[in-house]
Amino acid sequence: MAGGTTCPRMTERFDCYNCKESLYGHKYILREENPYCVKCYENLYSNTCEECKKPIGSDAKDLSYKDRHWHESCFHCFQCQVSLVDKPFAAKDDHLLCTECYSNEYSSKCTECKKSIMPGTRKMEYKGNSWHETCFICARCQQPIGAKSFIPKNDQYFCVPCYEKQFAMQCVQCKKPITTGGVTYREQPWHKECFLCTGCKQQLSGQRFTSQEEFPYCLTCFSNLYAKKCAGCSNPISGLGGAKYISFEERQWHNECFNCKKCSVSLVGRGFLTDKDDILCPDCGKVI
Repeated sequence: MAGGTTCPRMTERFDCYNCKESLYGHKYILREENPYCVKCYENLYSNTCEECKKPIGSDAKDLSYKDRHWHESCFHCFQCQVSLVDKPFAAKDDHLLCTECYSNEYSSKCTECKKSIMPGTRKMEYKGNSWHETCFICARCQQPIGAKSFIPKNDQYFCVPCYEKQFAMQCVQCKKPITTGGVTYREQPWHKECFLCTGCKQQLSGQRFTSQEEFPYCLTCFSNLYAKKCAGCSNPISGLGGAKYISFEERQWHNECFNCKKCSVSLVGRGFLTDKDDILCPDCGKVI
């Protein structure tokens, strides 16, 4: 945009692009290389002030915010009327407010210090409460938690390392805190990955196990190490999980292995005879 009163030679016409009035001896404004008298330019292109609803003239400073415009003298706080020129401000319901008025009316109050959290400053929020970043601190180490993970307890907030030191149970095996999950065995806490079979060292969490002299064993290791052997198939008899077995004179059999040595008929619940280490049904025993 440019304006002035200097005109071309008097022999040429130099008129307003809109109203065609001569611009000789008058102030004019160029827009896209076309000359306009001041009145036409302002009628066509001037913005309307949001405050006073009057055009913002070509010789006035036009202040804009989100496609809205104000005279410099009209750009002030909606509540206290202080000028907002070259000052921070906030918008609420189409009104402009200085930071102090906005803070008093609308800003969140810090749960810790009870002061307003000013617009543009970082705040921490949790379950409907707000804090200044510097006020949201660990109850144990008193350091700002910031964007780090935290754990609430009894209306207090702890960074994870402090919570583990103060509250978390420690694993019997590795002596480190148990923060999630865990296994309880004989009223003592274990990490799942630390609760292992005494024999094969496989994890016992999530599977059946038993114990011998207070040491935990998976069923396979327990059977191999401590279970009695079946006199029929020589495999371990664990007796775990309600498995049934037959016992006779310090010998044991799986139910399915307690059969006549000669005809293989099951002797479970039946009478039987013995021939040295063999067991026989009454029929086969007659021919001994």
